[in-house]
Amino acid sequence: MAITTFSGPVRSLAGFITGTDGVSTVTDSTLAVTSASNGQTINLSRAAGITVTLPAATGSKAVYTFVVTTAVTTNDYIIQVANASDTLNGLSSVGGTTGDVFSTVAASDTLTMNGTTTGGLVGSYVQVTDIAANEYLVSAALVGSGTPATPFSAAV
Repeated sequence: MAITTFSGPVRSLAGFITGTDGVSTVTDSTLAVTSASNGQTINLSRAAGITVTLPAATGSKAVYTFVVTTAVTTNDYIIQVANASDTLNGLSSVGGTTGDVFSTVAASDTLTMNGTTTGGLVGSYVQVTDIAANEYLVSAALVGSGTPATPFSAAV
């Protein structure tokens, strides 16, 4: 990777990319995401599930991307906010024996993939963006089996 150093003001017409620009694979049962993960792809790779806790939403514009690389078979893949004030706002498409799109509700703060009706099979993808104080934008394309159900809840 090339590194360029500037002295003085710098202007970009298309924005700047920040973060570590890498891929990490998680096999532990829990993950506390930090701002250092901004821009990374985080592979969820534990059949017994992982609980992911996002940092508090501040409006930093940080983007966290999660990809299921090992299907969850017991427990769940859970992506949750840090506190009772933060919410997830957006949509998730879930494919199974049919397909459906689910939106969050005002109190949504948790996305759960159970390996069947709410996704969690290999190829499931979740992206969350810190868009404002107490607010994340979520976009998910989840692969499951069975009749799709909403992955969103108010659990924190």
